[in-house]
Amino acid sequence: MSAQDTARADAVYDALLARAGEQWVQPRVERTARILELLDDPQRTFRVVHITGTNGKTSTARIIESLVRAHGLRTGLFTSPHLTRFTERILIDGEPIADAAVADAWDEIEPFVALVDAELEAKGDAPLTFFELLTVLAFVACADAPVDVLVLEVGMGGAWDSTNTADGDVAVLTPIDIDHVNRLGSTVAEIAEVKAGIIKDGAVVVSAAQQPEAAAVIRRAAAARGATVVTEGEEFALVDDRLAVGGQLITVKGLAASYTEEYLPLYGRHQGQNAAVAIAAVEALIGAGSQAIAPEIITEGLQQATSPGRLQLVGIEPTVLVDAAHNPHGARALASALTESFDFAEWGIVLGVLDDKDAAGIIAALAPVAAHVFATAPSSERAGDVERLADIVEAAGLRVTVHPGVYDATEAARAWAQQGEKRAVAIAGSVVLAGEAILLAQEEEWKPVTGE
Repeated sequence: MSAQDTARADAVYDALLARAGEQWVQPRVERTARILELLDDPQRTFRVVHITGTNGKTSTARIIESLVRAHGLRTGLFTSPHLTRFTERILIDGEPIADAAVADAWDEIEPFVALVDAELEAKGDAPLTFFELLTVLAFVACADAPVDVLVLEVGMGGAWDSTNTADGDVAVLTPIDIDHVNRLGSTVAEIAEVKAGIIKDGAVVVSAAQQPEAAAVIRRAAAARGATVVTEGEEFALVDDRLAVGGQLITVKGLAASYTEEYLPLYGRHQGQNAAVAIAAVEALIGAGSQAIAPEIITEGLQQATSPGRLQLVGIEPTVLVDAAHNPHGARALASALTESFDFAEWGIVLGVLDDKDAAGIIAALAPVAAHVFATAPSSERAGDVERLADIVEAAGLRVTVHPGVYDATEAARAWAQQGEKRAVAIAGSVVLAGEAILLAQEEEWKPVTGE
């Protein structure tokens, strides 16, 4: 990586940031389709596993990518948001895309951006957005690589998301719950309707266990498309999960075979369930659900899986974990994992929430494990008010202190943990906060560089 390539990549990110932000969402997938058409539809040059849901999307996507790569196939992975640098969003063969590749892909795209923007302006429509162009960038970069399979996570929803310009051979739906109500709907059924929009004609739909109203929507949407549905708890399942050093041993009943006591280096039963969904998705992709994944491939694929910012150990003495849980469903999974996977008597929670999130729901989910909440705010214009957050925590009957930023909050939390026995710290509430904490942990060397 040269300084020149880094500068070129940074310039691409600056150009994207100058556009309507990531949270600016309109049901207008045809705009992304238009620029892709001018680029000769790069998203049709590889097979696609398309993933949506409310929680677990990124972890499931990363496990799928690792399993596919273990088959000897060249992979792309598109996820969002990023934790520390935007190139994390596009992985090629498991590594963040090279700065030069990002810049070269942008050079291909840029001549068509002004053209499409002008067309949109003539119709009285807004220019292409950050996420629309980032999606195009990912498709072009993966076509240039070239990849055999792209594992593709939606940005928001599904039906009208920019990523839905690709046709998924396999559509994966992780657990659906309430989130982004102002854009996706106020009920689980309404949200499921939008998310089921990624299902394409003749695809295989791999669904995590869902609430009944979501499951009904998914089956109806699949039937309309002539798609086959396989569901966790019916056609496949996580049979067993047991603690192991650095993760867990899982036994999964797949679509084509059972996989016994495989090591997964991720904490929490929810990650075992994500792995079960991922295994079924790869069985559906590679062998149409009838061919078992070879023993050496399943072992390698699971052992190499990572999910940064998801129960990630970033500090020792005291133990500090970072988790991107940013809604009640994710917070419940975090609380369960802290109880089941770790032997600490008290948890200090560094909590920072964006203003459009259900702070009260997140706090209620974390309350059973929170001995002390260190309320703070992520470095984002969308950050929620810290004093208001503290008031909600206090109303829940929890001890809380207020801190202006992640540095002060984590310093106080780590000092608290060192003052008692069997205390540890978890940082949660926002992906932005998780990214800040990861960088701070690296800078402050909260654990040995070679440690994990």
